[in-house]
Amino acid sequence: MPRPDELIVEALDDRPVPRRRRRYRAVPGAKPDTLPEVWRALLVRWLARGGRSRWETLAKDAGTAGLQTAQALLDWLLRHGWAVVEEERRHGDWWPLRVELRGMPMLRAALGLPDTAVLAHNWEAMRESLMRANDPVLDQALGSLGSLPVARALARGELLAALVRWREDQRSGTRRDFALFARNGTKAVSEAEWRWLEDNLDLADFSIERHTPLLLLSASATLITPAGRLDLSASADFSALTPATLAAVQGAEHAITRWRLVENRTSFERVARSREDDTGVIWLPGFPPAWWQEVVGRLLALVPAPAQIACDPDPAGIEIACQAGACWQARGISWMPWHMGIEDLENAPARTALSPRDLERLAILDTQSLPEPLARLAEWMRTHGEKGEQEGFL
Repeated sequence: MPRPDELIVEALDDRPVPRRRRRYRAVPGAKPDTLPEVWRALLVRWLARGGRSRWETLAKDAGTAGLQTAQALLDWLLRHGWAVVEEERRHGDWWPLRVELRGMPMLRAALGLPDTAVLAHNWEAMRESLMRANDPVLDQALGSLGSLPVARALARGELLAALVRWREDQRSGTRRDFALFARNGTKAVSEAEWRWLEDNLDLADFSIERHTPLLLLSASATLITPAGRLDLSASADFSALTPATLAAVQGAEHAITRWRLVENRTSFERVARSREDDTGVIWLPGFPPAWWQEVVGRLLALVPAPAQIACDPDPAGIEIACQAGACWQARGISWMPWHMGIEDLENAPARTALSPRDLERLAILDTQSLPEPLARLAEWMRTHGEKGEQEGFL
């Protein structure tokens, strides 16, 4: 019986002096997590080929300059039991023909790579989930993933699923906001992935902005900048300010005693046109994106005043109001919900049933400390199973 560290040699033909053979070690030895980085990178490419390849193919992965590296990696894998090598005798020496990698799951785990079977299962579940959404907007993008490697298809499928959640949450923002939402990093979506999204979807339909975002507001205030004075009351309905504009403001003259934040765009325009002189009105674009929070924070430093926040009387609206209110709370300024009471919801011209996602949100809100009007609104929705939209009454 061969020793665990012994290389086993098997003849692959019946010649007295074999011209083909197979070599391997009985039991794997050292783990590949100790390999040099250049070897690890090459082994990752070999694993991506499925585990059984011609040596010529594997050598090409290393390039002409890396041929010695490929040979050294192959020798290491053979000696430590991670490869079975088929060889052919040529000109009195043995040359590798084919290489079969052994213990693929252990190799992938040691290199920090996901298991291919798990990836395939996850991708199939992801694909079926997106298909069940029956969303024609996603059909082209989903169809384009069929020819991709499983890992890449899964990663892009996860972006589609994030887009669905982003739209359900009525979010809006820049590409960086979406990347942070989808992958917890503002630069976590690659340029290739953005190009793929653009080729298959209209990102504007998902309120994802490539261009400079704008803060929409109406107020009797004059902003003082190095370039001059900007009178916001000169606008017939509302103004649109870029983050750079507000960043340059050095001071403000105003008569504002309160801010009103309105989520629904149509409702915002109505409230902006009919506001009192001492009231400033700001559009709240759903869940407040990072740029909005930063810009509003700058505005509060110039024009501090309490806030009244109006969002849809639904579970997401409660979350949005609390997130927006945190901008005031962080600066020691008070805020309260506005037109988000039980009476507003009861008197809404139309109400709809809570979705499973709404019920999940309510369960989360139940663990949080909410302003009393919002706590009572959440309890009413939980009891009656209905929600509303502010556009119908504000």
